[in-house]
Amino acid sequence: MYFAARINSFIPSEKTVAGVLTKFATIPGLTHVDFNYPEHFKELNIPKMRELLREKGLSVHGLAMRFRGDFINGEFGNNNPELGKRAEDLTKEAIDACMELGGENVTIWLGYDGFDYSFQVDYPIAQARIIKSLKELCVYAKTKGILLSIEYKPYEPRAFSLIDSFGMVMYIIEKVGYDNLGLTLDFCHMLMKKENPAYGLSVALENKKIHAIHLNDGYGRNDDGLIIGSAMTMQILEFIYYLKKYSYNGMIYFDTFPVRENPEKEILANIEMFQKICAKVDRIGIEKIGNLISENDAVHTMNVLLGSLFD
Repeated sequence: MYFAARINSFIPSEKTVAGVLTKFATIPGLTHVDFNYPEHFKELNIPKMRELLREKGLSVHGLAMRFRGDFINGEFGNNNPELGKRAEDLTKEAIDACMELGGENVTIWLGYDGFDYSFQVDYPIAQARIIKSLKELCVYAKTKGILLSIEYKPYEPRAFSLIDSFGMVMYIIEKVGYDNLGLTLDFCHMLMKKENPAYGLSVALENKKIHAIHLNDGYGRNDDGLIIGSAMTMQILEFIYYLKKYSYNGMIYFDTFPVRENPEKEILANIEMFQKICAKVDRIGIEKIGNLISENDAVHTMNVLLGSLFD
């Protein structure tokens, strides 16, 4: 597994994307970068970005779409077909940029494909538009050797998102039907949906559909973006158990939001906590944890696992 940090967490202190990358290069354990597209490409073009990354010894995992401005009434599912086409074209630009920077995955979060009122959206029609766009983009991405993944969030900025849950994402992936489409799972978003993150993760890993992991923590009401393990310690422990059980070796992106905290100290705390929990899972043992699960004895399991956290 390799680590990446949220660029926007460092923008207030480092001012520019170039400044953030320079800072990233000094932080032990950070090896990869995920960019927002087109947000992070306003000051540097692709060749300059590639040269800076080479100079700083950083690799690109992928790009994450950020649809704003004209798209506030919807992206692929927009009632205006011209805007839907513009959203597709912007994603194709990101796919090209990802390929040129040596990345592997473009994450699509459709934050505005949703609704705020009853009777505001024709749900089957909007969903059909989204599926049609994703099919076209999968074909395009395949020619470039790029993976696509869907990141879901139940709400924010809309009251309801059309792609709002693990189950809906898996349904959409099946309907699209291309093997280069998968998921980016965000721990906080799963908590907001009142899902148990490890459950969805295990199903996605079993079906080989995980393309990226966004780790953070929160209380399940908002996208809190706290240091991992600071709120839902047992859920993070279980989540990392399944990462290790299935030998996940992809990116861990710490999608946390330091507002009053020092961003460098926060990312170091995330890396340290992740490594400590991994070591704890190793000490207990994957096989032993699996045996505890198979016993279906919650009291015994909690005695062992909670006890291990304080030994």
